[in-house]
Amino acid sequence: MAISAAKRKSLPASSFAYPSKRAYPIDTLARAKNALARAAQSKTSGSYSTVAKAVRRKWGNKVASVGRARGTVSRPGYRRGTTRRSSRRK
Repeated sequence: MAISAAKRKSLPASSFAYPSKRAYPIDTLARAKNALARAAQSKTSGSYSTVAKAVRRKWGNKVASVGRARGTVSRPGYRRGTTRRSSRRK
């Protein structure tokens, strides 16, 4: 759902990935995921790493598409730190 101009103006600066520009609102979990998706697209004004750090600060581990260390997008269904038995050598 789109955010109205009045609602956007009423948000505190901490609810944006870029507080000085008031760009990429991350006040809800859905908007945080959307901000990551938009920042990942080329030809947008936001840097993915900056938005990913802001989302991680605000939402912690609730947004699964942000990597722990570098803010990378992981594949769906992929778990970090696990190995498949078929790929191990005995």
